[in-house]
Amino acid sequence: MRFVPRFTDGQAFSHPLGKIVCVGRNYADHAKELNNPIPSEPLLFIKPATSAASFDAPIEAPFSRGEVHYEAELALLIGERLSHATPGEAERAIVGIGLALDLTLRDLQARLKEKGHPWEVAKAFDGACPLTDFLPLDRVPNWSALSFELEINGELRQHGEGADMLFSIPTLVAEMSRHFTLEPGDVVLTGTPAGVGELQRGATLRLTLTGGLEVSGRVAE
Repeated sequence: MRFVPRFTDGQAFSHPLGKIVCVGRNYADHAKELNNPIPSEPLLFIKPATSAASFDAPIEAPFSRGEVHYEAELALLIGERLSHATPGEAERAIVGIGLALDLTLRDLQARLKEKGHPWEVAKAFDGACPLTDFLPLDRVPNWSALSFELEINGELRQHGEGADMLFSIPTLVAEMSRHFTLEPGDVVLTGTPAGVGELQRGATLRLTLTGGLEVSGRVAE
């Protein structure tokens, strides 16, 4: 069954999830912590719809394949078709805002990068993108004022501010639409701040977003 995005009021979105378009290194501090260069343009990749998972059930991570790292990110639900959009068109097409974990098989990703190979298999496996419900948007918010946090076992691990993104949300979504047509039901991830690390079996998670979104989850044993 296809994953269907859901709003915080319990209403299902009118389209199933299509694809998840992501950006790497959109926070300078995160690029530095992994010893990566700071990009001059967005570094884009895609997770398929089969990577989506709900926080309603324990997070099933493929620990048998090596270290699984968490990366908390702001998630945007697209409500209109976008192709070669302007930043203004892009931000008006966003109908919901939530949070996601971009789960990464870090050891595997490092080996693939060393060989110059694509690293989708380290990012796009089944269950690699747990998604919260989305706060509905009826107007364009102040993107720079948004902030979010991830706590693991009661300890703050990540804190992100919209103002700290290298590429603003309108600019980022417009740029994505130049390369991949965005359709209703697609989700955009906007990059992770510093503080990523290894996910542990049985860990408890708490994600919060300005505007009233708060979600708890647990990693399966």
